Amino acid sequence: MENERLKKQIEFLKEIDKLKQVFRQTLLMDGTRHENDAEHSWHLAMMALLLSEYASEKIDISHVIKMVLVHDIVEIDAGDTFVYDEKGYEDKAEREKKAAERIFNILPEDQADEIKALWEEFEERKTEDAKFASALDRLQPIIHNYYTNGHSWKQHGVKSYQVLERNKIVSEIAPELWQFINDILEDAINKGYIER
Repeated sequence: MENERLKKQIEFLKEIDKLKQVFRQTLLMDGTRHENDAEHSWHLAMMALLLSEYASEKIDISHVIKMVLVHDIVEIDAGDTFVYDEKGYEDKAEREKKAAERIFNILPEDQADEIKALWEEFEERKTEDAKFASALDRLQPIIHNYYTNGHSWKQHGVKSYQVLERNKIVSEIAPELWQFINDILEDAINKGYIER
């Protein structure tokens, strides 16, 4: 292939296909198997498209979608760290930064810089777009747990106060989504999916 730029872009697309083999702790909502990172990212993009009206500040939906599509690419090398795994979080940032350097730099420099900037923006959660993207990333596994009768909550002994503490950022970015989280969590407690 003579076009070096295209060669790098195709190589990156080949590399990110590996995201389909990175499995998360959450099950698909039908409970048949664990969700993979590619499915998770796609689901977040659809959530961004459908739920953007609940953002408390003006957001750029296209930018949010780009962020959620790239936010977990580093997990190809770094692996998925379960949100309530305190030990796993000890070196998570280091593992992910190393992965970002390797994976994003497969691309031509301008695109590598763009994708890395999107990933860093998501991780820093300082912009309204990044905060909303992060809120969706927190909401999605709660919905999955609710519709799988608390599968990963039960498996890992997660309590409702941990879910509320971990996800309270949603209250500032999308109050209606925060209320929804509280409502389904209360229902999950009543149904025995999670302990208080």
